[in-house]
Amino acid sequence: MKNLFILFVLLFAMQTSAQNQFNVLLFTKTAGWHHKSINEGVTAMRAMAERHSFDMQWHEDATRFNDDFLEQFDVIIFLNTTEDILNEEQQAAFKRFIQSGKGFVGVHSASDTEYDWPWYNQLVGKMFHIHPLEQSAMVDVVDTNFPGMEIFPKRFLWTDEWYEFLPEEYSKNLNILLSVDEESYDPEVQWGEKIGKGMGDHPISWYQYFDNGRSFYTGLGHIAEIYKDPWFLHHLYGGIYWAATGNGIKK
Repeated sequence: MKNLFILFVLLFAMQTSAQNQFNVLLFTKTAGWHHKSINEGVTAMRAMAERHSFDMQWHEDATRFNDDFLEQFDVIIFLNTTEDILNEEQQAAFKRFIQSGKGFVGVHSASDTEYDWPWYNQLVGKMFHIHPLEQSAMVDVVDTNFPGMEIFPKRFLWTDEWYEFLPEEYSKNLNILLSVDEESYDPEVQWGEKIGKGMGDHPISWYQYFDNGRSFYTGLGHIAEIYKDPWFLHHLYGGIYWAATGNGIKK
């Protein structure tokens, strides 16, 4: 009996010590273009969860978007999702999740998702229009007062797929973190009748408080090798940490 009691105490201690700081739902469903980098992104997220002591579940099954299942999470990450991935009931559950005070993180083609859902367009902040070929470009740091931004120099060289966003202003509350210098690469592209000439002022990462919750977006993250880059992973974790907890901004 004494041995059983000791075993119970040890198991309880192990369970308590294994508790992590927050819970993450990683969602990678695609209904359009499927990024090859999703596999590398999932691998990187698993390692990040171990490194930063948070729990993570990865799913592509949209039926998980219901109140009972989502209640356990602090933040939902859309990693390279595309097009129409949630039905109306699932959208409603996701909306209630954010309205309950929780967080959202969008990576790269999360802005190429759910175009016909106005609330989601506002949550992300800007929606994808077109992109030129992958190129190197200079990126300017606009705001360092955000988790993960403290490691970046004021200006740095980066290779990625540079999204040009639609001109519509979906949200007036965006706090810009990174901006890409269009003079440092060629933004011009044409897909049939769709033309891209650049945006002039070209934000590529931002955050906002939205509908009682928190939203972080980064347009970086197209190329598979990026998910091994420590700068990108720190940038991404900063957004996840803030979206999950609301912490990290010096007021």
